[in-house]
Amino acid sequence: MKKVSLYVFLVLMIYDMALSQSSLPECEGNDKNISSFSLKHFSKVRKWTNCHGTTVGPKGEKYVGEFYKGNFNGHGTFAHAGRKYVGQYKSHKKHGQGTYKYANGDGYIGEWKKAKYDGQGTYTYANGDKYVGAWKKGVRHGKGIFIDANGKVEEGIWKNNKLVK
Repeated sequence: MKKVSLYVFLVLMIYDMALSQSSLPECEGNDKNISSFSLKHFSKVRKWTNCHGTTVGPKGEKYVGEFYKGNFNGHGTFAHAGRKYVGQYKSHKKHGQGTYKYANGDGYIGEWKKAKYDGQGTYTYANGDKYVGAWKKGVRHGKGIFIDANGKVEEGIWKNNKLVK
């Protein structure tokens, strides 16, 4: 399973490096140094399409990435309050391949669908526990392996976050 985790990590790192420079043009009126939310900037963002830009939300959330019809769409980076997501978006939701680092030290690397873990992925807990396997609608669901920080292994088929066989 270590090889699978390493493989997923390396693929995502290469993917991230390849897409770190968007092939899309810069959004009209983009301010790369924006540091606070404003309604004037927000009204510009709502019109951005097929471009790469930077925006800040009302609570200090920052997004740098691709836009389509005013939504996060394509590759981007979102950060707020110690949390960071780097990956793909579709219609303003995490969708595709991505990595998410939580403020508490937990992290997820893998597939997303409609802003939920969905497909193959690895969730690493801050305490050292780790789950590698299938996810569906945000829960462990399908073939997977859970290894706790002490080395105890639970492997098999998971259904709705519970090991069933």
